[in-house]
Amino acid sequence: MNTQQQQQRYGYIEGWLSTMLNILLFALKYWAGIVSGSVAIIADAWHTLSDSLTSIIVLVGTKISSQPPDREHPFGHGRAELIGSVIIAVLLSIVAFGFITESIEKLQSRTPAHYGMVAIVVTSISIFVKEVMAQLALRWGRKTGMKSLMADGWHHRSDAISSIVILAGIFAGNYFWWIDSVLGLIVSGILFYAAYGILKDSVSSLIGEEAGDELFEELKKLLTRTYPDELYLHHVHLHCYGHHKELTFHIRLPDGLTLNQAHEVTTMLEEAIREDLQMESTIHAEPVSFLHD
Repeated sequence: MNTQQQQQRYGYIEGWLSTMLNILLFALKYWAGIVSGSVAIIADAWHTLSDSLTSIIVLVGTKISSQPPDREHPFGHGRAELIGSVIIAVLLSIVAFGFITESIEKLQSRTPAHYGMVAIVVTSISIFVKEVMAQLALRWGRKTGMKSLMADGWHHRSDAISSIVILAGIFAGNYFWWIDSVLGLIVSGILFYAAYGILKDSVSSLIGEEAGDELFEELKKLLTRTYPDELYLHHVHLHCYGHHKELTFHIRLPDGLTLNQAHEVTTMLEEAIREDLQMESTIHAEPVSFLHD
């Protein structure tokens, strides 16, 4: 199974599993909120339902990014997965802002939290299920390199954290009327931080990043193994399109080489890069005399 097929497989499994479990948790929380008369649990139920939307985004992003290159998109559709991560980060920020607004309103109105035994059971189940889902999405995200899976994992964890806030309010609310509001503000800060991390990572990849010292050294060693003469590697740029990566760089070749010979050298190097680094490359060859210009 190649990298693209692995990404597609894990993306579909996590997306469908997440969507179904979130809908079931929404129904359970909403029922518990109605039974216990808790506005907080009902709000948390809608937060859980919003996770289904992010999971659908993962499914759509995985489907689009798995499409092969075409005339309009010669580098494939891999960046659709990055766009999905940005959307998830924005949704996380909206959820966090909602927590801040609600927490401030409760502090101003001095409204305590009131929960029952049903709320304890349902909230505990939600914490367990959502953390398991978070661990699964984050593990698969690290394994496949899919940023949308990592983002969805953090969204699952945000729901688990919000449920922990409610559970804390259940046990401490009778002693400190303000505990639910204060914990809500803390959770909002955690969610904003998670959204910032996701946005920073995804937007940086969309804009474009340096190849990095590690890749530069790895590329230099590969070129040395493939072609014995000094190539004076420079102007290295990496272009990421999800699982598809394009590498461009400059080398310098002996002045006496013919155009055909220079073409043979660059083709040999491109094939070695494709085989060892799983990247497509475009090489610009210059005469070594440029060193003295």
